[in-house]
Amino acid sequence: MPFIRNSVLAASASLCWLASPSFAQDRALAFSVTGGVEVAPSYFGADDARIGPTGALGFTGLRFGAVRLSDPDRAPTVFAPGTGVRGSFRLIGKREGKDELEGLDDVGLAVEAGLGVYYTAENWQVFSDLRFAAIGNQNIVFEVGGDFIYRGHNGLVIYGGPRADFGNSRFMQRYFGITANEEARATLAGNTNLREFSPSGGLYSYGVELGAYQPLSPDWGVSGSIRFDRLHGDAAESPIVQQGRRDQISARIGVTRHFNLRF
Repeated sequence: MPFIRNSVLAASASLCWLASPSFAQDRALAFSVTGGVEVAPSYFGADDARIGPTGALGFTGLRFGAVRLSDPDRAPTVFAPGTGVRGSFRLIGKREGKDELEGLDDVGLAVEAGLGVYYTAENWQVFSDLRFAAIGNQNIVFEVGGDFIYRGHNGLVIYGGPRADFGNSRFMQRYFGITANEEARATLAGNTNLREFSPSGGLYSYGVELGAYQPLSPDWGVSGSIRFDRLHGDAAESPIVQQGRRDQISARIGVTRHFNLRF
């Protein structure tokens, strides 16, 4: 049939164009991978801390034919001046329903991934990130922030500024909510503080972060940061937080590897 024949010819032509050297030279993906150690509250609202692995996946730029997001050819400089799109990633550890949370359901590991936009000048930056929990109950979170930036010798960057975090109702219920069944089990376990609670979505924390990045080579670097957050609104009113701590402090250190792929 003419329609099928023409469709096959069009698909073949497209595949040949995608495989052509000229197109391959125009495809590039730049990203970074960070691995390290973090000291952070055991869960949102906890009054104790735990040490564990942490990581980040950063998107730097993409060029795929006519599609261009940021500049994948730019040298992997952290906080390079400009406007663009970046990757955003967060790993939230498992929370177990035991000890002071006896009666509550376990909350599994969550992996949040998404994209953000930023504007970076020589001495300051503003950004916003939107993430979706690909693993972890389809939560959606939104973060906005800004930094003052100091650029030292040998590529050293020191930054610091405010942060604000928002979560949808799924996120809030997952980490700050308590169902009627959970309240009943907690009461049987002797914890009458964990009453039924249904939080709404919105701003759940605000704070400040201070960090630094030191390149070790064109492709490698080491980073560290310390962050203070204060739980807000329904998050702060949650019985989970009321018997724990509203103020949350975390710190991390890690090694970053930058990649720039041509394909």
